[in-house]
Amino acid sequence: MAFEATKREWGELYAFFRLLADGYVYGGTPDVKKNETLRLPVAMVQREEHDGTRQYILEKDSIHLKGENIDKRIPREDFATVAELIYAAIRQSREDDVTSPDGVEEFLDEVAIFDLEARTDDRTDFSVAFYSVDAPLTGFCVRSRLGMMIPLLDGGRTANFKFEQTGVKFATPTINKINAEGEEDDVVSRMLMIERLGGVLKYSDVADKIFRSNLSMIDLHMGRLLAEMTRLMWLDGITKVSDLTEELKKLNPLKIKDELITKHRFYEYKVKELLLALAMGMRPAKLYNGTDSAIAGFLFVTGDGEVLCYQRAFRQTFADFLYQNSRLEKGSTEKDKYGYLERENGVYYFKLNLKIGLLKRWGR
Repeated sequence: MAFEATKREWGELYAFFRLLADGYVYGGTPDVKKNETLRLPVAMVQREEHDGTRQYILEKDSIHLKGENIDKRIPREDFATVAELIYAAIRQSREDDVTSPDGVEEFLDEVAIFDLEARTDDRTDFSVAFYSVDAPLTGFCVRSRLGMMIPLLDGGRTANFKFEQTGVKFATPTINKINAEGEEDDVVSRMLMIERLGGVLKYSDVADKIFRSNLSMIDLHMGRLLAEMTRLMWLDGITKVSDLTEELKKLNPLKIKDELITKHRFYEYKVKELLLALAMGMRPAKLYNGTDSAIAGFLFVTGDGEVLCYQRAFRQTFADFLYQNSRLEKGSTEKDKYGYLERENGVYYFKLNLKIGLLKRWGR
């Protein structure tokens, strides 16, 4: 019997099956291409289900599946066949929900997969042993351009920045008029109206104290840096993180020396450090102390169905990939509680929200 799942769920399964069928994965380059010199042999993939751990051990022509009360071998070519069926179904569907192709549900039963999204407490999708079954496991998250991607940062209202409204002191009717300007998500119209009426939005602070502290682990002024990037996104329409960082270098909101900007590449470095921390588990509302999480990298599925590996072991490449392939996104003003003038202890503040996602296509 056919069932439906989202493209993101199918994308995770596709990457999993592709690894088992191919027996290797190539490292990716910062511009999302295959690094021909970095081919990593896969010895075993470990996945969690609601009823326990499964180990999928690669043998010459078969996959040795081991788990509680499970010990069987399945031809590797079957994984390749089903991976292609899933890929074709995703590409053919215009909707996010995709119906399982004929034969796929039976195969999932055969290989003991009942949860399309793996059940883990550490936020990994599955773990891989490279070179040898006895090698340390590397935990991965799957990110796929075949469907909706989970953002690198989607902290809701905990990822808000506060800007104090200074300059002209607005009367209550003016405040109400500003807040009524435009549609609900038309944040930029309200920002421009404040400016037009003589107001100035001056960066104040990170709204959430845990997120403020987490950002301080990257740099004590990281909140100001990101707030200015977010402001630029709204006012100038720039979304790519690398492009926004170039603008930051011109504005120099931290007022640092030119040598730090041009020779040490201060702003690029700080942004990359943040992106790496987010990719490997940092969240706005959870205390972050710099300790590495179980997430050691991404398995990135391209629009052509190529699976590329980015991991902590190849830190600079991973950082450059994130830097070149991230963008700021606009969250819901209602859900994330931002985009309006709000009074707090006698002072009016305007909040902007930070949300970071991966590009769906190279360069966009």
